[in-house]
Amino acid sequence: MSSVEFADRLKKLPPYLFVEIDKAKRAAIAEGRDVINLGIGDPDYPTPPHIIEAMKEAISDPNNHHYALDAGLPELRQEIAKWFKNRFAVSLDPATEIYPLIGSKEGIAHLPLGVINPGDKVLLTDPAYPAYRPTIQFAGGEIINVPMEADKGFLPDLDDVAKKADKVKMMVINYPNNPTAAVATREFYKGLVKLAKEKDFIILSDMAYSEVYYDGQKPLSIFEIDGAKDVAIEFHSLSKTYYMTGWRIGWACGNPTLVAALAKVKSNYDSGIFQAIQVAGIAALKSDPQITEDMRVLYQDRRDCLIQGLADIGWTIEPPKAAFYVWAPLPKGFNDSMATAKAFLDKADIVATPGVGFGPGGEGYIRMALTVEKDRIQEAVGRLSKIL
Repeated sequence: MSSVEFADRLKKLPPYLFVEIDKAKRAAIAEGRDVINLGIGDPDYPTPPHIIEAMKEAISDPNNHHYALDAGLPELRQEIAKWFKNRFAVSLDPATEIYPLIGSKEGIAHLPLGVINPGDKVLLTDPAYPAYRPTIQFAGGEIINVPMEADKGFLPDLDDVAKKADKVKMMVINYPNNPTAAVATREFYKGLVKLAKEKDFIILSDMAYSEVYYDGQKPLSIFEIDGAKDVAIEFHSLSKTYYMTGWRIGWACGNPTLVAALAKVKSNYDSGIFQAIQVAGIAALKSDPQITEDMRVLYQDRRDCLIQGLADIGWTIEPPKAAFYVWAPLPKGFNDSMATAKAFLDKADIVATPGVGFGPGGEGYIRMALTVEKDRIQEAVGRLSKIL
């Protein structure tokens, strides 16, 4: 039908950043070019064998082929609670404070539909992971940007938050942060929880990169702050922790009312996680801690390789404290992040992500992912040395 058009809510959205980057990458590869992809952060190592074996066994069980319970297997929720207690020293009620998800991204997309009414104001950090903005807009929320500056560790200024927080319904935060790789301090979380209570707003905390950190500096959960469960919901993922990006499994946890709102939305949208994947998720959560320690060693080695290599060619960058991204001020001679990313691809066959794609506050930066082998990182540095 020629009269069919996209809904207005879709027309208002810009093209999704990572889809556009993937198109450019595929076009370059189709031309026979040797592209080094430092764009999308998709772990390049395989899922650990014991998780795959658990999945194989679960698939062979016909009992796992029925509709899954929306709330997930009780065993999965219990295992999440154990993992959370061990990692953060915080207790969660598996029945009311944990809800398994088909990846944390979908949960973050669905929560606003359960708590945001048209016209409600939502504070969103700038820059921010691009998926947050449309989830708020689809719910009819009005976004108020909260800048994050390098000289403040890419943490929102709480005085600025206080000024903007009147009649605000929710604030979205993400630490360890994508794209800046910043880590939240205890003081920041304490101040934000205090403000949320005073101003009566919800905190949505995305902690997908909780286990990707360096130099032994473990990121905090917001629930390590007294009273945070009164105002917050936090999202976690197995994607980065156990090399399971394509499996789509994660969870939301925290305030029971917020968890219940998310559950009610999801019960009308999907039928839960394929049960065999839930079984594999249980196996992942029971993994030997050495698996995640080895992951951190791997990424830190790559981080140091890239940072030192770029320093050697005159591009000095602050090493990230967490996540597997390097958030780099544009090199000398470049003043536009889109143009910089285009030059990297056109002149060096390197895919990187322009900072402006994460919001106006990202202009002046470019993001590079550490999800390629070390020899490819060294090759990328060599190519960049010829154009910088």
